[in-house]
Formats: sequence, structure tokens, C-alpha cells
Amino acid sequence: MAAAARGGEGLTRMAKTRHEWDWRAIVGRAAGLFVLLIGVLFAAALCTASPHGDNPVPTIFEPHSTPADSIYDLSHFVLAITGLIFLVVFSLLTYVVAKFRNRAPDDKREPPQVYGSTQIELAWTVIPILIVVVLFLATARVIHAIQDAPKPAAAVEVTAIGHQFWWEFRYPALGIVTANELHIPVSDPAHPTPTFLKLLSADTDHSFWVPQLAGKTDLIPNRVNEMWMDPHRTGIFLGQCAQYCGAQHAKMLLRVWVESPEDFEAWVSAQRQPANQDEKEIGGKRVLETTACVNCHAVSGTNATGHFGPDLTHLMSRRTLAAGAAKNTKENLRLWIQNPDAIKPGSLMPAMKLSDVDLDALVRYLETLQ
Repeated sequence: MAAAARGGEGLTRMAKTRHEWDWRAIVGRAAGLFVLLIGVLFAAALCTASPHGDNPVPTIFEPHSTPADSIYDLSHFVLAITGLIFLVVFSLLTYVVAKFRNRAPDDKREPPQVYGSTQIELAWTVIPILIVVVLFLATARVIHAIQDAPKPAAAVEVTAIGHQFWWEFRYPALGIVTANELHIPVSDPAHPTPTFLKLLSADTDHSFWVPQLAGKTDLIPNRVNEMWMDPHRTGIFLGQCAQYCGAQHAKMLLRVWVESPEDFEAWVSAQRQPANQDEKEIGGKRVLETTACVNCHAVSGTNATGHFGPDLTHLMSRRTLAAGAAKNTKENLRLWIQNPDAIKPGSLMPAMKLSDVDLDALVRYLETLQ
């Protein structure tokens, strides 16, 4: 009898311990899910919190163009629906885990099974279909509104060409060719002046993405894609290639300068001017014209007519070098010519291996190309 009593006490303690551990497991799992939820919300908060100014962190949560506004509104709608789904599923999961946990007196019997319930099968079939249809229709409406928007007569037309690893921008109606920094006018709602871009690729797949102005659009060899933007305010908006295109994909950056109509006209006028011909730097010009620079780059008024690299006619009017990889300073320009891999490893720009005298002369000449 004593042995049986001790055995019964042992079983009771084991059951009690198992019951305590069940609750600990439930609390631990719930805490883990809660921490995960807090992490997701914190990450979302970081995405939406960006510093203001001329160089904001690129984010879709601070739109400044009609296409970006449409994507922003759609994202909120989708997040609201998926958030509601998450709350319902999480609540049901928590309820089931708590109510049907393993209890001490449980005899391990299988709970009642439900077979062939028409109501349940209809619910888990119809509800997801309705959710998908609603999301599909909302997305299709936004895509239609953006892709089929009419082009007004005052629209600025730009051809954007993706290269490994830089951007070429051509303004056919204005006769301007530049690189990496796109200049466009602000669009006044009273007098809309949107910018329509024709997207081409010179080598492999790229993707043009300026989050605050428009969605991603791919640049595909032998295919023409189009997109447009109508910025609502002036400023500098950052973007980059959003499709892996090679070793320096991450540094294939771009800047969009949104300017007032007057500033844009002034920029156009300056870009239409021929390259500066400073007689003091004739030695640097000679270095340019007698080296392999002319095979890739173009400078108006010289024998440099290459198309594999950026047009350098107004090089110093740009803020950055190497598609945004470095600031456009004398020191960085010299280093970029001497050893491109020091700034952008894996770029297709070859090291020119010039003597110090020729390198200094070339840099001084390039500095005159305002």
C-alpha cells in the first residue's frame, strides 16, 4: 500500500510538473511571436521614418509623384487586408494552443474529427478567393491608371539606357546627352509637365527605380519599356538599379534633379553649349585625344566620339562620379582615372596607367568641362 501511495504521489507530481511545463511552453511561444510582431512593426517604422531634405532615404512611404501616390495608397490597402488576416489567424492560433493544450488527466485519446463539412470547406475556399480577387482588382486598377495615362503635349521625353554599371540619359527633342543624373521639371497641377521615359538596355537586364517618384520598371535588351513621373516638388530624389546586373549592381545609382521650370531651362541651355575650350589646358585635351579615352567617351569639339562610356562634355556639372559611387571632386576624379577599382571594384572602366604628368594634365582639362 505504501509503495502504491508513493507511486500515486509521483504520478501526481509528474502530472503537475507536465502541466506547469505546458504553460511555460505556451507562454514562451506566445512571447516569441509577440517579439517577432514587434520586430516587424519596428522595421516598418524605420522604413516610414526618413529624414527630410534634398537627400532623403529612398522610400515608397513618402511619395512625391502621381504614380508613387497610387502605389502608396495601394500598399496601405494591401497592408490593411493582410494585417487583418494576420490578426485573425494569430488570434485563432493562440486560442487553439491555449484551449487544446496537453492537460495532465488527458488520456491521449484522439479528439472528435470532422469529415465532409460543406460549410468549413466553402469557408476556406471562398474567403481566400474573394481576398485574392479584391487584391487583384485593386492592383489592376492602379496598373491601368499608370500605364495608360495619356501623354500631354508639354511632356518632357527622355530615353534612359542602362549600361553596366551606369545610366545614360538622352533628351531627343532637346539634343542633350548626359549620364547618371536625370534633370526634369517639376509638374504644376495647373499646367502638368510630366516626364515620360523610354527605357532601353545596352547589355543585360536592369530596373529603373526611384521609390519616391514611380515604381520599378525593367530595362530589357531588345525591348522598349516606358514609364512616367510628374514630381510635385523640387529637390533631389535618389534611385538605383533594382535588378541584379553584375558585380557593381549595388553601386549603379542615379539621381533625379527636380527643378523649377526656370532652373530646368537654365540647365538645358547650359547643356546645349559645346565643351569648354580652355587654351591653358590644351595639354590635357591632347592626352584625352591620344589615349584610349576616345574609344568609350564623347566630348563635343574633340575627336572623342565613343558611346560605351558616359558623355563627358559637361562632366563637372554633375555632383557624382561612377554612377553615384563617389563625389565629383578633383581627388576622386584623379583616382577614378588612375585606379577605378579603388572606387568601384569590378567596373568596366579600365585603369589608364598614365604618367603623373599626363594624369594631372588630363584631370585639369576635365575640370574645365562645366
